[in-house]
Amino acid sequence: MSEKKENLMEKIVSLCKRRGFVFPSSEIYGGMQAIYDYGHYGTLLKNNIRDAWWKSMVQFRDDVVGLDSAIFMHPTTWIASGHVEGFDDPQIDCRKCKARMRADHVLEEHGISADKAPIEFINGKIDELRAAKKLKCVSCGSDDLTPAKRFSLMVKSNLGSPTDALSEENAVYLRPETCGGIYLEYKNTLDSLHMKLPFGIAQVGKAFRNEIVARQFIFRTREFEQMEMQYFLHPGVMKEKYDMWKEIRWNWYLEYGLEENEIRWYKHEKLAHYASEAYDVEYNFKSLGSFKEVEGIHARGDWDLSQHSKFSGVDLGYFDEKTGEKFIPHIMETSAGLNRHVFMFIDQAYNEEKVGDETRVVLKFDKRLAPIKVAVLPLSKKEELVKPAKDLWNELKMHFMSEYDETQSIGRRYRRQDEIGTPYCVTVDFDTLDDKAVTVRDRDTMEQERIKIDELAGYLREKLEA
Repeated sequence: MSEKKENLMEKIVSLCKRRGFVFPSSEIYGGMQAIYDYGHYGTLLKNNIRDAWWKSMVQFRDDVVGLDSAIFMHPTTWIASGHVEGFDDPQIDCRKCKARMRADHVLEEHGISADKAPIEFINGKIDELRAAKKLKCVSCGSDDLTPAKRFSLMVKSNLGSPTDALSEENAVYLRPETCGGIYLEYKNTLDSLHMKLPFGIAQVGKAFRNEIVARQFIFRTREFEQMEMQYFLHPGVMKEKYDMWKEIRWNWYLEYGLEENEIRWYKHEKLAHYASEAYDVEYNFKSLGSFKEVEGIHARGDWDLSQHSKFSGVDLGYFDEKTGEKFIPHIMETSAGLNRHVFMFIDQAYNEEKVGDETRVVLKFDKRLAPIKVAVLPLSKKEELVKPAKDLWNELKMHFMSEYDETQSIGRRYRRQDEIGTPYCVTVDFDTLDDKAVTVRDRDTMEQERIKIDELAGYLREKLEA
């Protein structure tokens, strides 16, 4: 990564902590690697992104319904899905400094593609690099590295069992992805809501992966949230619906402020054995200096329901009353990382602008995603301004996520609101006492407009919905 990109990443990480977006978890105890907490503004931003996704995927459609499935599921769930046997990454360790590395990533740095490759192939290539004196620890430079071995990404729990009795037989796993709960509740959803194919089930929830190397701020973490939708359909319409959902999801990113040149499609050439097609939406992270995946769209076939039907003994077939055909539905999946979306929208919104002799940092979020929509700022702390300003804030907060701030100079308060991405600042000044109007400052243009107080809520609503 170039020095410029590293500097931008440092600035974003610093801003996120300083302004209450993202904190390192358990920091007072030294922190935990790749675990983060979301502060006030980060929580608001994350919720706004989640809600924007939910409206598009569920509220505005008549063929997708919602679900909130449990994090813990019957252990057989993950045997049926293949996670227990094959959800892992190849790991090598440094015997000197104890650093862990993804073996396939090490090989990629030497131009060797090892994605989903057998462990025998990986170790063969590792031995070649070792013989050529090219195998080095990424942390300390030592060449004393172990052979590659499989590292399970599943996080185990002793739920309902004594800690000292934890074994493969009684292990319960924290879900590694949220779609598992959707497959298990497919039949209940079908029966209770009388859905007809094609239809989807959407949910937002936490997932957990014991990543070997978790890095790049909140891009790759061990605890994260997914926004997933599984669309159940007849295999004959897979191509049509796959193309439909690709267009829907692409347009969602454009609607919320991303430019065409900031995102792209990446087509997977190596597919899971059950998949017929897989594309990723990739965003060009300014702070990382490269395109990275933020959402996957996959044609999964009938693997999931077939496996759960086989292992549970429950018939998960669908009977089409019009055609008289019975079949296991195929699945088209959209899977987006909510934490990655938070990072993406902050990265995209981050701007530094020269204003006179100083530089202002401003997050130019889409107004619908901004954590705070409007800030009310009295020009001074004098009571004759504070009281009407607080009265106005108490009125506006019933309509918009709002904030009141009376500390420091008005210029510093504007900068604070710029840094958290607030679209509009409303200033109550001494003229307000006479003309019953306030000054509204636009975040992006910094232009100011005088608006009557009794027209303010309508004015802001129109601006925020534009």
